[in-house]
Amino acid sequence: MKDLEKKSRAYALKNALAHEGRASQGPVISSLFNDGLKKSEVGKYAKKISGVIAEVNELSIEEQKKEFDSLKKIVSERDVREGLPELPGAKKGKVVMRISPSPSGALHVGHALTASLSYLFVKEYGGKFYVRIEDTNPENIYKPAYKLIEKDSDWLFEGKAKMVIQSERMELYYKYAEKLIKKKSAYVCCCTGDEFRKFSEEKKDCGCRKNSVEENLKDWEKMLGGEFEAGECVLRFKSSMQDKNPAMRDFPLARINEAKHALQGKKYRVWPLMNLAVAVDDIEMKMTHIIRAKEHRDNAKRQEMIYKVLGKKYPWTGFLGRIHFKDMELSASKITQGVKDKKYSGWSDPKLPTLQALKKKGYKPEAFWKFAERIGLNENDKIMDKKEFFLLLDGFNNKKI
Repeated sequence: MKDLEKKSRAYALKNALAHEGRASQGPVISSLFNDGLKKSEVGKYAKKISGVIAEVNELSIEEQKKEFDSLKKIVSERDVREGLPELPGAKKGKVVMRISPSPSGALHVGHALTASLSYLFVKEYGGKFYVRIEDTNPENIYKPAYKLIEKDSDWLFEGKAKMVIQSERMELYYKYAEKLIKKKSAYVCCCTGDEFRKFSEEKKDCGCRKNSVEENLKDWEKMLGGEFEAGECVLRFKSSMQDKNPAMRDFPLARINEAKHALQGKKYRVWPLMNLAVAVDDIEMKMTHIIRAKEHRDNAKRQEMIYKVLGKKYPWTGFLGRIHFKDMELSASKITQGVKDKKYSGWSDPKLPTLQALKKKGYKPEAFWKFAERIGLNENDKIMDKKEFFLLLDGFNNKKI
């Protein structure tokens, strides 16, 4: 890369002026990627870049401003955003956002980078931030995860997030299911999975779809009361069986599941699926903005359909690309299994990418906030190795670990 030292200095000066005279390595390296620095070269040039940043940080703010004026032309073509992007339609004091982890294990770096952006917007504009534990699948729960998530959230979000557990809101989901039935927008379907798939492939309505509101309410009560077996019937949203996107065709809202729940035991046998529970909670909590992984586009469309039927305005929604780590395990379930099998000494084992492990190593919440801020509302996927990620995170943490 040509003029590495000069461009490093220009970006370091720019970053320093945006942060009270103190530049960090992470943003500078991130900016240099736009000017041709290859990810494979980061290790080779990291020491030189660190030296430039150290020199810049020794200058007074006035000296930084004066020098940046002479160098800013070389970074102006590929201007790199400083701070948060604008949040469309945000009103001061009235922004409501959330993250929705499942209780399959402790929070890790993947959760932190996605969640921090939402938290920063609420912190910037003012409002409410929820950590909503999505636990309506009784078969995918690790009971200690409830406490682990609460502890990690208190650290990452400064104790300012409101915790909500979906399995404690079951009667609310039932109430909304009944509302949808009465609005002729949901029906109890007793087709087998194979039968319904065939109807969907042929873009034809199944026989259950024509049942009256009264018949559907009666069948819904039978589902709740134990007169149908697991797998025998599901509650479906009445969208269109001719939708060009097969995923939108009369998608399921609730199912029967007899498995014992970690918190609720056998109290409930009909469980809302993601699209019903999420839509209901977002309505009840008055979400104004939602940021989610881009693979949830179809779910966002399904939830918007539910909003429309209920006469509600759907929140502004932004989508994020994924960071694919080549050599770092980010499956919460797999990490949990490793802890159970004593492959790791615990959740703070230094080999793990959990927040507890990184907190123990000296990382601060601000490092994740800065990293998330720099990524912004970016839908592009990224491929990164562990070494590169921690080099950037160290820079955002503003200290070597």
